[in-house]
Amino acid sequence: MIRRREFVTLLGGAAAAWPMAARAQPERKRRIGVLMNLAADDAQSMARIAAFLQGLQQFGWTDGRNVAIEYRWGAGDPERTRKFAAELVALAPDVILAVGSFTVLPLQQVSRTVPIVFANVTDPVGAGIVANLARPGGNATGFLTFEYGISAKWLELLKQIVPGTTRAAVLRDPTIIASISQFASIQSVAPSLGVELTPIDTRNAGDIERAVVAFASEPNAALIVVTGTSAIIHRELIISLASRHRLPAVYPFRYYVTSGGLMSYGPDVIDFYRRVAGYVDRILKGEKPADLPVQAPTKYELVINLKTAKGLGLEIPTSVLARADEVIE
Repeated sequence: MIRRREFVTLLGGAAAAWPMAARAQPERKRRIGVLMNLAADDAQSMARIAAFLQGLQQFGWTDGRNVAIEYRWGAGDPERTRKFAAELVALAPDVILAVGSFTVLPLQQVSRTVPIVFANVTDPVGAGIVANLARPGGNATGFLTFEYGISAKWLELLKQIVPGTTRAAVLRDPTIIASISQFASIQSVAPSLGVELTPIDTRNAGDIERAVVAFASEPNAALIVVTGTSAIIHRELIISLASRHRLPAVYPFRYYVTSGGLMSYGPDVIDFYRRVAGYVDRILKGEKPADLPVQAPTKYELVINLKTAKGLGLEIPTSVLARADEVIE
């Protein structure tokens, strides 16, 4: 029989041990899904993931320690992307990072409850991903790639660098609302600049090459590449065709120019993924995508490749060079 004094002593000791036991229990490891639109071995994929992981670490999240990250790579294949969207949702992650409307829409077809943070989406309202930018209202929020007005700047830049341009091919993905709308934005300023536009679909390499070769057969031509997964996947081909056929070209992102493209005007894509980590952190801590506003780029950068310009026989006006954020020698 336990005496009263012994019982009280035992009870007090147990009570003191409870908080210690609770503290000793490991915190539940959170799960993050990542659905990329490119292939795993694409240099852009690796750079984006590195920035995302760096951002997570700044908020105290480390893969393998307190979060487990599941990656899937769509590689521009719609069927593959739909399959991976279903796989990730089945894992019941706390949140999913999705890149481009190409990946967000398949995820939302599977689930309207799993939280999604997106990057590189140009028109989430038009695509039906969110109700509005200020209050998304559903299970997704994230970061805009562009405002449509920026698209007109691409043609204006071409005219400043090559005033004799009278024809411009616009490489776009006709399956993406954003590509169509960007083409419309460029078209709105084309007549005043004396430029006739020709749309070229970027669905596969063969179509791109045939269309660009045919377009380049006439003089005073240039290229404009708008956003879209297919253009990113085929970027090396597009840059090579522009060089081979001596076509001045403007691109939406810096990495086209570092790969040999003439110039780009657009946001810092890698910075998106550091900022995405902030929204993922907030959702892991209990906030809802419906209450987190979609954010627009904070800065657009003009990047010019002088080596490519020289190869095309172009002299970049000093007024344009003075506005450049980066000049590649």
